[in-house]
Amino acid sequence: MQFNIDMKSEHKILFTSARKIFLEKFDLKETKKDRITTYSDDNGGICHMRTMKHGIDIGFLKGARMQDKYDLLTGSGKVMRILPIRELNVELVHYYLEQAITINASK
Repeated sequence: MQFNIDMKSEHKILFTSARKIFLEKFDLKETKKDRITTYSDDNGGICHMRTMKHGIDIGFLKGARMQDKYDLLTGSGKVMRILPIRELNVELVHYYLEQAITINASK
């Protein structure tokens, strides 16, 4: 299971710090899947997260609709965008998560 791999990663502290924001600040529900850990609210999926060689990636399921004033989101697909993180910036994570939750609520 990917969550177990993430918890043994050299980026475990980064992963658990971001996870704490998702669960405690934004009250998201966590689902541990074989290949990824996902986060959702009552309106459905918000994002997923996993450790990578550089740190962590947070994948926003409707990221193509998000504003990106920091120009940090990657990807060119029709829907999803990835936020690669090397070190945690709480304000930055809040900026993107708040948008993702708002977009998700406006189906």
